[in-house]
Amino acid sequence: MEIALSLHKSQTPLLGTSSRGSLSFSGRCFVSKVANWSHPFSRICCSSMDQTLKPKPKKVEYMERLVTVLNHNQIMKTFPSRLCSQIEKLVLCNRYREAMELFEILELGHDGFDVGGSTYDALVSACVGLRSIRGVKRVFNYMINNGFEPDLYVMNRVLLMYVKCGLMMDARKLFDEMLERDAASWMTMIGGLVDSGNFSEAFRLFLCMWEEFNDGRSRTFVTMIRASTGLGFIQVGRQIHSCTLKRGVGDDNFVSCALIDMYSKCGSIADAHCVFDQMPEKTTVGWNSIIASYALHGYSEEALSLYYEMRDNGATIDHFTISIVIRICARLASLEHAKQAHAALVRHGYGTDIVANTALVDFYSKWGRMEDARHVFNRMRNKNVISWNALIAGYGNHGQGEEAVEMFEQMVREGMIPNHVTFLAVLSACSYSGLSGRGWEIFYSMSRDHKVKPRAMHYACMIELLGREGLLDKAYALIRSAPFKPTTNMWAALLTACRMHENLELGKLAAEKLYGMEPEKLCNYIVLLNLYNSSGKWNEAAGVLQTLKRKGLRMLPACSWIEVKKQPYTFLCGDKSHSQTKEIYQKVDNIMFEISRHGYVEDNETLLPDVDEEEQRILKYHSEKLAIAFGLINTPHWTPLQITQGHRVCGDCHSAIKLIAMVTGREIVVRDASRFHHFRNGSCSCGDYW
Repeated sequence: MEIALSLHKSQTPLLGTSSRGSLSFSGRCFVSKVANWSHPFSRICCSSMDQTLKPKPKKVEYMERLVTVLNHNQIMKTFPSRLCSQIEKLVLCNRYREAMELFEILELGHDGFDVGGSTYDALVSACVGLRSIRGVKRVFNYMINNGFEPDLYVMNRVLLMYVKCGLMMDARKLFDEMLERDAASWMTMIGGLVDSGNFSEAFRLFLCMWEEFNDGRSRTFVTMIRASTGLGFIQVGRQIHSCTLKRGVGDDNFVSCALIDMYSKCGSIADAHCVFDQMPEKTTVGWNSIIASYALHGYSEEALSLYYEMRDNGATIDHFTISIVIRICARLASLEHAKQAHAALVRHGYGTDIVANTALVDFYSKWGRMEDARHVFNRMRNKNVISWNALIAGYGNHGQGEEAVEMFEQMVREGMIPNHVTFLAVLSACSYSGLSGRGWEIFYSMSRDHKVKPRAMHYACMIELLGREGLLDKAYALIRSAPFKPTTNMWAALLTACRMHENLELGKLAAEKLYGMEPEKLCNYIVLLNLYNSSGKWNEAAGVLQTLKRKGLRMLPACSWIEVKKQPYTFLCGDKSHSQTKEIYQKVDNIMFEISRHGYVEDNETLLPDVDEEEQRILKYHSEKLAIAFGLINTPHWTPLQITQGHRVCGDCHSAIKLIAMVTGREIVVRDASRFHHFRNGSCSCGDYW
């Protein structure tokens, strides 16, 4: 179906037709070139899983017992009616597959039997419940072949069956052939178009319906607000909003929540909050919508404040609320707030909810609390592939590759089907931990055993795995042999490997490819700059700096932050703005003196990965060192330190933090722009490859 959307300068009525005969919506003309829907029903080919439906043994025995007490005439008279009754009862109990099995008996043995509308209604529910395309065809063909003349209700139910099973072409053909249509017919068709992403055609039908029925129910407007969201046209959404106010349904909670979502996704958080403020009764769904809206636009602190306001106002907190808050905490790196959300999850009776607990596993995994993540995961009664992926990725990100592979193998043993995200998580774990053999086994098993076609992201993991081992020629050969055009991630993995192993020529090639694909991305230049400096190519390094200046790209000051007692503290390189500056700098001096006794020597030749070279002169007081010193001063000695920073940790700080963790007996987790670094007892989980 081809839809052309054109704008007219002249103002037109809110609803009506333009002079060209096309339907207009306040200046927007939806011109539709609708495909020919008149092809025979029999020519529509639908693919589905081949189902062999056989009556269950118990049911056959039950039917046979009934037959034995009846004579032949009674059988022919009563058996079909009893089948229909049994079908309706099974559907009422949500036993859809058994109902369709009995329908097959009806199909094969009793053609021409006058099946009533209530049975067809039940069969429609069964097809919708099973999402069975084959079942849809069977029910409709049986209805037509037996000469059943459905009333408007049954026709609407059949139309709903097509829409819910995704047969939109069949649904449209049936809709166009309906001799009688009511508002329910129109809204079923329009809702199906919105669900399938055909928003322009949904608006065209809506305008046709409006002329015929002038339907102003809240359900209608909610559907069209969703269509406005899909189009991304905030002006169209505002006109629908105006219609809701004129028709007196603007205060409806469903309409308000849809408007909040629409304004948020169209980029106007202010309008979303205005709708929320005007809600006469702020429901749980309303609170969830506005909190999610702020979180969507990156206003994490404001979203968290709204959550506490929701709690203080006595609104009911559900598992969706807690899931949103946990994701906000992940963005804010706030362990204390996440713990409170975890407690609220249990306190409100959602301790086994799969959505909220998966979010919790993801949070703990992202912030290095793998024991907590595993504890939550083990207590989940039901797990989906997202739950498994979160835990596997967590182990991988924190350098626990063996555990990640073990969880992947357990996942497969328990019958869970891995997807491409699963393989990305486990292959990343292998590359982070240097598990070359297992990585290649899993990579080859993707298409061979699990029918998952490797993507560019999976190739990038294998390139990093080869790069970690110093097999740069093989990594380059893998890029060239990929069955698709190499992506930036693949070239970036090769460039990082070249930096680590000081392969200048291949590094220059990878950098040139990246410059062509991402000419404004700073980190690509910085990695090459480091490569030139480590190789002693000072003139080439100066040339990269000149290129940065010419392009207006500036290396930003490094920033690190740490949360202490629910309060985040931010540090810049050489920062002296903190109230405890004197203590912090004294602590740094003491630590540096202590680790120098264990072999630490300042690495004055290494430029920082992606920060201003001015900071090289104050190497001793890099932002991560200041954050660690502050954490050591203000936290108990048995607690780990969690540092977050927006840049990749430099080589000097990486060496220093390994020794700091050793002399203080602390576990220090640093999440930088590259990956997680777990520092324990003088070593790092990254294996000095980042």
